[in-house]
Amino acid sequence: MGAYQDIFQRVEKKYVLDEQTYNLFMERIEPYFKPDQYPKCTVYNIYFDTPSHILVRNSIEKPVYKEKLRLRSYSVPNKESTVFVELKKKYKGIVYKRRVDMTLAEAEEFLSGGEGPDKNRQIESELKYFLGHYEGCAPAMFLSYDRLAFQGKEDPDLRLTMDTHILYREECLGLDKGVWGKELLSPGTRIMEIKIPGTMPLWLSHILDELNIFPASFSKYGTAYKRELAEEIKKGKVIICA
Repeated sequence: MGAYQDIFQRVEKKYVLDEQTYNLFMERIEPYFKPDQYPKCTVYNIYFDTPSHILVRNSIEKPVYKEKLRLRSYSVPNKESTVFVELKKKYKGIVYKRRVDMTLAEAEEFLSGGEGPDKNRQIESELKYFLGHYEGCAPAMFLSYDRLAFQGKEDPDLRLTMDTHILYREECLGLDKGVWGKELLSPGTRIMEIKIPGTMPLWLSHILDELNIFPASFSKYGTAYKRELAEEIKKGKVIICA
């Protein structure tokens, strides 16, 4: 996909839009946003967690600090395709992301305890610490979605994404295993994310207010995990102790 950033620091706000609100919003922002360098893609992820799912459970509790590890690609890869190992942290509303590119084969070896390709020593060191800290951390869920991406006409660091057709599964956890799984959202629903390098522009705040679009706490992995947990409880596979 060409050049990419390996370090991010920004504010990210999420919103859940229905079809009608999405259409109205897109009409209103047309003078201010243009398609991103990669305006349309499908994003493929493997989320990592411990056997007790401590990372997703901690995220659901909405703590001041949380972190997650995922393996990401922008096509169904083979072993020699480029993928991204990403460590994402959030503290007091500020998102910090580190990522390094590897081949899928290199990434799978590295994430299972092997040596990294030494693409970025500092980031690989942070990833190794994370894997050592969370004992048993391993692939926990596949999650993919179709994404439209935009950037500000005046400020290209102001970015906006719209995600639809979110699929997830807890088996066959490999990026090279194809795109299939359970639908997470109802038809027409979109997850909008606004990525802000500083403060939100006043004109954008006005548009959101006028259309009654408010921030929502929404985690794709967290929502899918809670859905699967509810199904297991319903089937009697999980016992909740008071």
